[in-house]
Amino acid sequence: MLPAIFGFSGPELTPEERAFFRQVDPLGYILFARNVVGRTQLKQLTASLRDISGRSDVPILIDQEGGRVARMGPPEWSTYPAAGKIAALFDRDPEATLAAMRHNYRALGLDLAEVGISVDCAPVLDVPAAGAHSVIGDRALGTTPEQIGLLGGAVLEGLADAGVVGVIKHIPGHGRAEADSHQELPVVNVSREELARDLAPFQALAGAPMAMTAHIRYPCWDTDQCATLSATIIRDVIRGQVGFDGLLMSDDLDMKALHGSVPELASEALRAGCDVALNCWGDMAVMRGIAEQLPEADSQARRRLTRAMAGYRPLEGAADIAERRAEALALRDRLLAPLVV
Repeated sequence: MLPAIFGFSGPELTPEERAFFRQVDPLGYILFARNVVGRTQLKQLTASLRDISGRSDVPILIDQEGGRVARMGPPEWSTYPAAGKIAALFDRDPEATLAAMRHNYRALGLDLAEVGISVDCAPVLDVPAAGAHSVIGDRALGTTPEQIGLLGGAVLEGLADAGVVGVIKHIPGHGRAEADSHQELPVVNVSREELARDLAPFQALAGAPMAMTAHIRYPCWDTDQCATLSATIIRDVIRGQVGFDGLLMSDDLDMKALHGSVPELASEALRAGCDVALNCWGDMAVMRGIAEQLPEADSQARRRLTRAMAGYRPLEGAADIAERRAEALALRDRLLAPLVV
C-alpha cells in the first residue's frame, strides 16, 4: 500500500489511471467537483475505486463542509449552511445548537454514504483571530476554543451517525494565518503561550480518527519548516502536546505555500511524521513521481488507518437513507427555528 491519497481527472477513471492505481495501491482517494456528476455516476465511481483497491473500507475522501466548501450540490444534493452559520447561534442555546449541528452533519453524511464516500474532510477546528485571512471565515465553528471543540465534536458525531469518518483540520491551527496557504506560506509569529489557544480544540478532540496538517510556519516551534514538513511540530506538538494518535495526512502538497517538487514534498512530509501524503490534482506525472519516491506504508500508518476506518459503515438502501436524511434535516430545522431572529 502506497502512503498517498490521490485525486484524479474526471467523473470516471481513465484506463491509464485505472492501471496505475491497481499497480501502486494508494492508501485512498479524494474527490472534487470535477469528479461529481450525479448519484448513479458517483456510486459507480466509488465502487470502481473499491474494486481496484480490493478493500471495502478504502478511504474515499471529499471536502463537503457546507457553505462555500461543497463539492456536491444542487440539483442532485441539498445545500447545507456553512458551519459558522449554525455556530453563530450557540450563545442563544448551546444545547439546541449542538444538537442541530449533529443533525446537520448526519444528513450531510448520509449524502456521502449513499454514494459510497467514506471520509469527509471536516470539521474545521481553527480558532479565528482578528486580522486573519478570510480563507477560514465562516468555516470556523465559533470564536472560542471551547465552543469550537464542542461543535467540532458534534460534527464528528453526526458524520459517525451516518457511517462516515471525519477529519479534524488544520492541525495545529490555521485561525491566525494572515495569508491563504493555497497561495502562499503563512507565518504565525506568536508565542507558544498564545498558540495554546489554537491547540485547545484539537486537544479536546485528540481521539478523532484522522487529522490534516496546516501548511503554516510557526517560528516559536520550528524556525525553518511549516507544520506539514516539521518533525519537531509533528512529534512534539501534534503527537505530543495535542496527543493526537490517529491517521495524520498532509494538506494538499500542490498548494503554493510549499516549494519544490511534489514527489520530494511527499517524501519530506512522511519523513517528518505524516502517515500519508495528499495530492489532489490528478497529474499522472506527479503521481508517478510520488509512487517512485515513497516506500510502502509502515506498520504504524496501517494500524492508524485500520483504527480510523473502523468507524466507516457502508449503507445500503436508498429509500431508507432518504428517510433518515429527511428526518435529520427536519430535526435540525426544528431546533434552529426558535434561535433565528
